[in-house]
Amino acid sequence: MRVHELIDILTDQPPDAEVELAVIAPVEDSNEDITVDRYFVDGVLPWQDAEDDDGAEIADGDLTIWLVGGEEGDVNAFLDAIEQPDA
Repeated sequence: MRVHELIDILTDQPPDAEVELAVIAPVEDSNEDITVDRYFVDGVLPWQDAEDDDGAEIADGDLTIWLVGGEEGDVNAFLDAIEQPDA
């Protein structure tokens, strides 16, 4: 999804509506049951890949915008880790 597409979708929503991130995943690979984990969007993170799908380094990767959410401790640990990539 492109940023303009998300903006278009959100423009039609009530401005005071809460935004959540829903992650849908299979419970087990062997059956069709799914689980839905819901998280508040805690932040927005511009991200530029440094490698392609094969692991080869790329000079100018495409910019991606990540909607970041999850358990508070996990989000804080993630944000701390990306702020100090060499730590």
